[in-house]
Amino acid sequence: MPLPPLGLYIHLPWCERKCPYCDFNSHESSHIPEQRYVEALLTDLETDLPLVRGREVATLFIGGGTPSLFSAAAIAQLLAGIASRVALADSLEATMEANPGSAEADKFAGFAQAGINRLSLGIQSFDDKRLQALGRIHNSDQAHAAIELARISGFDSFNIDLMHGLPDQSRAGALADLRHAITYQPPHLSWYQLTIEPNTVFHKRPPLLPAEDTLADIQDDGEYLLSSERYNQYEVSAYSTQGFECRHNTNYWSFGDYLGIGAGAHGKITLGPGQIRRYAKKRQPDQYLAASGGFTASDRLIEPADVIGEFMLNALRLNAGFELDQFEQRTGLDRLSLEPQLESLCGRELLQRVADRVSATPTGRRFLDSVIAEFFPD
Repeated sequence: MPLPPLGLYIHLPWCERKCPYCDFNSHESSHIPEQRYVEALLTDLETDLPLVRGREVATLFIGGGTPSLFSAAAIAQLLAGIASRVALADSLEATMEANPGSAEADKFAGFAQAGINRLSLGIQSFDDKRLQALGRIHNSDQAHAAIELARISGFDSFNIDLMHGLPDQSRAGALADLRHAITYQPPHLSWYQLTIEPNTVFHKRPPLLPAEDTLADIQDDGEYLLSSERYNQYEVSAYSTQGFECRHNTNYWSFGDYLGIGAGAHGKITLGPGQIRRYAKKRQPDQYLAASGGFTASDRLIEPADVIGEFMLNALRLNAGFELDQFEQRTGLDRLSLEPQLESLCGRELLQRVADRVSATPTGRRFLDSVIAEFFPD
C-alpha cells in the first residue's frame, strides 16, 4: 500500500487576547518564551522522526494562537531547524497564520525571508462593529493594510479568512464583507459561518445571531458571488482561483498523513495497511515546555470500525469527493465495505457516484454531518 503525502503542522499557542468564539488551544500571554519554545518544537520533531524516516514533507503549516506574534528571527530559526532534520520538498508549501495588527504586519517581509511562502490572514470582517463584537483586537483599517502589506512583502499566495453570520450582521453586511475581500483578488478565501462552540465565552453568553433564513440567504448569495468572480469552491468553506488550493488542508481532507508538533498539536501517521495512528501533544504550554522529550498526551491506533467514518469525515468535505481507489489506498480496506451506505445515500440523492468517484450532492453538502454519521458505527 503506497503511503499518502506527508505534511507537518506546528502549533504556536499564544495570542494577545482570547476571542469569545474561539475554541482552539490558545492562551493569552504578554510574554512568549520564544527561544525555549522553538527549541522544544525541534526536540518534539526529533522525537517523532522514527515515524517518518525517509519520507519527504510536502507541506508545512504554522497555526495557533497567533503565530505572527513570534519574531521573524524565531520563525527563521524554526524553519532552518526543521530543514536540518527532515527532507522538505522542493515545492514545499509553507503557510503561516497571521493577524492584521500593525505589530505583526511589520514582520511580513521577515517571514517571507525566513521561508514562509503563504500567509493566512485572520481578517474575519471589514466592519469595525462586527470586529468589536467578535472581540478582535484589530480594526478595519489594519485589516486593509495587512492585505496590502502581504502583497508588497512578496506573498503571491495568501488566504483571507472571513466569517459570516456574525452578531447582528445583516445579509447586506455579510455580502459587503465578501465584496471587500474580493476587491483584493486574493488567490484563496476561507469563508465560513460563525458557530457557537462549547467552552467558549459565546457559549456561556450567546450573542444575537442572524435568523436561519438569513443565514441560508447569505450562504446562497455568497456562493453565487464567489462563483461569478471565478472562485472555485473545492471544500465546504474553501474557495480559490485555479492552482491556489491550500495543499496542506487538502492533504487533511484527502486522509493524508501529518506530523504535529507543539502544544496541543495533533498528528496522523499511516504505519501500514489498516494501521493508522493518531496522537496529540500536551495542551498546556507550561506542561509542554517542561516535557523534556515526553511531549505526547494521547496516542492510539484507529479502531478498524472507525476508519471508514474518519475517512468520510474528511473526504466528503471536498466538493470533488474521492476515488474508490484512493479509499482503498488510504484506509487499507476494500471498497465493498462502503456498499451498504453508498447504496442507501445515493438512493436518497445525498451522495452521487460517477464511475469510481463518490461525492456529496448539493443536498448532501447541506446535511453533511448527517451523511457522515451514517459511516460510523452506532
